Amino acid sequence: MKHNVDVVRIRENSIQLNGWVIGKTPGSQPAFWVEDKDHHQVPFQYVSTRRDDVSQIYYGQVYDRDFGFDIQFPYERGKDYYLVIQCDNRKTRIKYNEILIKKRASVAHKRMQKIKDLMNMETVQVAMDFWKENGLRALFVKSVHKIQGLDNDYDYGEWYSLTKPTKEELERQRRETWEDGPKFSIVMPLYKTPERYLREMLDSIQAQTYKNWELCMADGSPEDAGVFRTVKRYVDRDPRIRYEKLDKNGGISFNTNAAIAMAWGDYIVLADHDDAMTENALYECAKAIREHPECQVFYSDEDKMDMDGGALFDPHFKPDFNPDLLTSVNYICHQFVVKKELVDKVGGLRKEFDGAQDYDFIFRCTEAAKGVWHIPKVLYHWRCHQDSTASNPQSKLYAFEAGSRAIMEHYRRVGIEAEKVEMGVDYGIYHTIFKIRDNPKVSIIIPNKDHHLDLDLCMRAILTRGTYKNVEFVVVENNSVKKETFAYYEAIQKEFPQVRVVTWEREFNFSAINNFGVKYASGEYLLFLNNDTELIAENFIEEMLGLCQREDVGAVGARLLYQDDTIQHAGVVVGFGGIAGHTFIGLHKAENSYFHRAMCTQDYSAVTAACMMSKKVVFDQVGGFTEELAVAFNDIDYCMKVRSLGKLVVYAPYAVLYHYESKSRGLEDTPEKVARFNREVAKFARRWPDILRDGDPYYNPNLTLRKSNFALRDLKKEGIGEPYELDGAIRALMNE
Repeated sequence: MKHNVDVVRIRENSIQLNGWVIGKTPGSQPAFWVEDKDHHQVPFQYVSTRRDDVSQIYYGQVYDRDFGFDIQFPYERGKDYYLVIQCDNRKTRIKYNEILIKKRASVAHKRMQKIKDLMNMETVQVAMDFWKENGLRALFVKSVHKIQGLDNDYDYGEWYSLTKPTKEELERQRRETWEDGPKFSIVMPLYKTPERYLREMLDSIQAQTYKNWELCMADGSPEDAGVFRTVKRYVDRDPRIRYEKLDKNGGISFNTNAAIAMAWGDYIVLADHDDAMTENALYECAKAIREHPECQVFYSDEDKMDMDGGALFDPHFKPDFNPDLLTSVNYICHQFVVKKELVDKVGGLRKEFDGAQDYDFIFRCTEAAKGVWHIPKVLYHWRCHQDSTASNPQSKLYAFEAGSRAIMEHYRRVGIEAEKVEMGVDYGIYHTIFKIRDNPKVSIIIPNKDHHLDLDLCMRAILTRGTYKNVEFVVVENNSVKKETFAYYEAIQKEFPQVRVVTWEREFNFSAINNFGVKYASGEYLLFLNNDTELIAENFIEEMLGLCQREDVGAVGARLLYQDDTIQHAGVVVGFGGIAGHTFIGLHKAENSYFHRAMCTQDYSAVTAACMMSKKVVFDQVGGFTEELAVAFNDIDYCMKVRSLGKLVVYAPYAVLYHYESKSRGLEDTPEKVARFNREVAKFARRWPDILRDGDPYYNPNLTLRKSNFALRDLKKEGIGEPYELDGAIRALMNE
């Protein structure tokens, strides 16, 4: 059962509720009643209403029945009332009273204020520019998403205030005793630092709840900059703070290395002179080191603060270590902590990469580290002002050019053959073109049932417009009944010798059908492709193959768009919707996704087999698709098996196709199909309980599992760090 109360009104001495309810199938019939706090029923009026939007979203089509409700009941001031909804043997009670309703009205007022704040000339100009570049439909989609974002339960400042450590927790951390706790050397280069910013950073360091640290500052400022006067007061009061005046300003790398040379600690902590650390930053780092002593590199989440330091915004909740995302963007950034002995091994920052010196340094550290650990908490506030890369990337364009060189150096060190690194969708986002070795054959496996026009569009586009030519098609005929389908098979095989049709004669089973098709494939690489796809990027095979040829990669997925140019697939997060789901569904291709993730090559736990490439040898190693998963989650399961080999599953955003989705099989729109779907959900959950319990390492526990747009986790419904609650019926099936 899913439900929502959209509107709550107090009308004189009555409460009016408007909303909707759906069950597992369109035929599910909900029941309603109203109770007081003692469970005594209260008389009410009920009128059913049409909600075709709900029907379309949850069932995939409009059914001729009412899914909405309008309920009205009398109330007395100061008393509590409960709307009770029952459907498919599940029941929920929703509390209402005058205070709660007024609070909801306050939220609505807050939303209206946000809308007013958007109504300015700058917004209009941005909208006009977007319209000119991408068209009216794209602007409409973006505007809808912007308005939907206004309904988020929290803005980030409010969310952070509710999730940050309490005063009591911070005091507990200060009292905690550490036996042999690591000593942190915070290294900070200084150059003409504004006094206020420097004081705020120094104050944030002195406020740390973990006390075993030293601060090493190397100052390249001219004598008249006044930095020393600011620092001296801190040095005189705290022996842990050390300062060295440099003979010259040697640049960011030279000055940072001078600070590293002063360090006596076990771990180096990089810090900028105008930012701030959270009070628990070093405590959380020390805790992670104690729990994961095998790791030598640690990094945390971060956010931005305005120039006055009074407002926090734009939080970056990061995945666990994601090497392909790191080659797309320096997502690690702050807080970055590395074992001192590893720094001694790889060397300090390199002047030839100034502007991206930390990017190059992070690459060398993570390459050599025995382990890399992500702390999924905001421990660092990055000040955002006009000259900061955080706010104005064009002010440091040279940094991004240095970044492309850092990426190429990384590839050379680890033995990955790349032709070039070019600018991606924005400054600081990179796109790598990999070399294709030996022109290997790619076998494209396409199941088909009576959709020969879709199949022809799919194959003909690849054969005539696609730029990679060493391909073969294995079309798996799956119980077609139309004569024109078989006539097409005969004609297309004559027209294109690369096409072969093989016949599957049993019931539909996606896993078994694809396993059957692979038996006829002669290629070194397998490309599993739906018949309802059409290439957009003519080089999509090269984009996928360049990644798939790497020894550390086992599977590669593409970016798939609906016909209206909105995203259908941009990677899979295990946990979305309870089991697994696609990221950024419905986002227009021209919209900015969360930190540009939809346009970054990166590692995910899974990708969809609607367009997925894998090595034949890897396919054989994992035993192909799991045939017990006949319809649902077989591709997610395959990717999980690939990852269990220690191989990466990579999302390739520049391999772009249209996906018209599920034309061949149809929707889960009958009780039998829904029951089968639930059984397969339970099978998947039994096979991979750890990731469902612990969370997807390529996502972040601070982000919601209820939406695909990487929004903040809903504290009221999901808490922080809590796993998504599986549907009760599915949990029961798991225990069978």
